[in-house]
Amino acid sequence: MANRITELFEIKYPIIQAGMIWNSGWRLASAASNSGILGLIGAGSMYPEVLREHIQKCKAATDKPFGVNVPMLYPNIQEIMDIIVQEDVKIVFTSAGNPKTWTSWLQGKGVTVVHVVSSVKFALKAQEAGVDAVVAEGFEAGGHNGRDETTTLTLIPMVKQQLQIPLIAAGGIATGKAMLACMVLGADGVQVGSRFVASVESSAHADFKHAVVDAKEGDTQLTLKELAPVRLIKNKFYEDVQNLYKKGPTLDELKSLLGRARAKRGMFEGDMDEGELEIGQISGLIHDIKPVSEIIADMVAEYEKAKEQVKDYF
Repeated sequence: MANRITELFEIKYPIIQAGMIWNSGWRLASAASNSGILGLIGAGSMYPEVLREHIQKCKAATDKPFGVNVPMLYPNIQEIMDIIVQEDVKIVFTSAGNPKTWTSWLQGKGVTVVHVVSSVKFALKAQEAGVDAVVAEGFEAGGHNGRDETTTLTLIPMVKQQLQIPLIAAGGIATGKAMLACMVLGADGVQVGSRFVASVESSAHADFKHAVVDAKEGDTQLTLKELAPVRLIKNKFYEDVQNLYKKGPTLDELKSLLGRARAKRGMFEGDMDEGELEIGQISGLIHDIKPVSEIIADMVAEYEKAKEQVKDYF
């Protein structure tokens, strides 16, 4: 499967395990990297020194490449970037911010930089900023999402038309068949999130993992677009949000209902009623909790089988 993504990250398969908050700690990232893909630690839910600990434990658990995903909207971003450089992490995925802010600084320290976008416009801005690759994430994805609601099937070929640097598809990808579809549409690799939430090594609470496995079609919804669009499993908190919308809420009222630490409360601590349960639409196709190595082996085998089956159609 050698291509621009496997060469860029020095990995066996062109698959990236997404750096999700409250899910992607050192156990998940190291297991992913040890299985031949790129593992990412999710810095978004970590204080700086907690991130340092996860990086150090990940280095002890794998001799393969891994990276850190950094949402750039946090106030202690400089401290986080300093730790990444001090700990000699060579790959950083940035999101939720202007890629010009950190790309050249990180690359000057020998770091490969990838930026996550949800539109053609922002993909081109990331390329202009000099990033090494782009993740284009469709509307199907879990967690925080684009406002335009462009699906992966539409977004990838539109970005591919105008992008010269490597392109990674994300959103709604949990199977080898979906991976093949994205590659046919022009992606050089795929980023997978929700499938790895329901893994043995994910740091998510067991109750959240089981909620993902139990989710069916239509059980997730994109909401809170006025603040930061987020796809959630429909639970009591989600219903409270919808009831508030019926009253025509102000931004302050929405912020007050959201409060603080909702995502931690749901995904990490297991409050299935009041917590924020971020997951993608593809959860309807996730039916079990497996070790990361099995998830990747299944995905690669299905990809290869689908590639052979497609030949029979022509």
